[in-house]
Amino acid sequence: MWSRRLLVPAVGLAVLGAGGVVPGEASVRPDAVCSPSASLLGFSDALDKRQLRGTDIAGLSALGLARPDRAVALVDNIGTSPARIYDLSLRLGHGGPRVVPRDVTTLKRPDGSPYTGADFDGEGLVVEKSGRTILASSETEPSIRRFTRSDGRQSAELPVPARFRVAPAGEAARNQTFESLAATPDGRTLYAGMEGPLSPDGPRQRIIRYDGRSGRDYRPSAQYAYQTDPALGLVELVALRHGGLLALERGFTAGVGNTVRVYQTSTAGAADVSDVPSLASLPQTALKKKLLVDVVTCPPSGATAKQPQPNPLLDNIEGMALGGHTRDGRRVLYLVSDDNGGATQTTRLYALAVDVRG
Repeated sequence: MWSRRLLVPAVGLAVLGAGGVVPGEASVRPDAVCSPSASLLGFSDALDKRQLRGTDIAGLSALGLARPDRAVALVDNIGTSPARIYDLSLRLGHGGPRVVPRDVTTLKRPDGSPYTGADFDGEGLVVEKSGRTILASSETEPSIRRFTRSDGRQSAELPVPARFRVAPAGEAARNQTFESLAATPDGRTLYAGMEGPLSPDGPRQRIIRYDGRSGRDYRPSAQYAYQTDPALGLVELVALRHGGLLALERGFTAGVGNTVRVYQTSTAGAADVSDVPSLASLPQTALKKKLLVDVVTCPPSGATAKQPQPNPLLDNIEGMALGGHTRDGRRVLYLVSDDNGGATQTTRLYALAVDVRG
């Protein structure tokens, strides 16, 4: 279903991980305001319960922009279904984002055999600057692997500090590891964010910084402490310039629905906690954050929900990518929800105009 309340002319996008942006022409209606820093441009349910080449377009957990009019979505694998990415055409038009599935690629081991939900839980995605390769994080071990987009074959794997492994191999909890992955516009820095804390860290998550070059080797260089709001997990990051980050926090309460908030934060001048055994007693080390938008405050804009939600616009939002500019100098922020392959959740793509200046 398309939202029809918001009439938005076409907008140019930026390639995620690249330095430049394409000026856009999007304008925002006064009744679309979500917060002083964000407005809803629209949404689309066009991918919900769709199939492409015999695969279910479901479980979309991460989103990256491959070129101005193309995006890549990573699947959070279900059961023994193949690990895969979807190539999407993506534009902003009247009513919000217009998205069409174009291709599907299975992610494979170096020997060509496919990964499945049994050994790969895709959660974080970076489209590298060349556009020919992606980095994808999996919560299973956790891991960060490089794949070629054309055939999905793995070409490299990044090192992960031992304590981030799932217990008993390390100190991480199952299904609470690398939920987010982001690259700076110049491709020289990666951030991998933990959805939940390591066992000694109390309520605080860790974000690992990797330094390197797009398409080449990256090595861990620092760790930062981050603290989500109560009962929320850190599910996605967008890397800005000069250490800036957007952090997506999400939670779910049965019978109530989802909570989804986007914060702006920065690692500039922050303490490196790589050698800190426990963050539990060090609240002062957590990155400072400022609320950009709580999605519950956005206008419903004709959205419907398949289960109780405080706002029918909400769903299980897990993916986030930053696009081009609006007429007033804001950036287009895309969000995508993960339906977990279930009948009571929706695969929904959102577009917001957000103020990330300063």
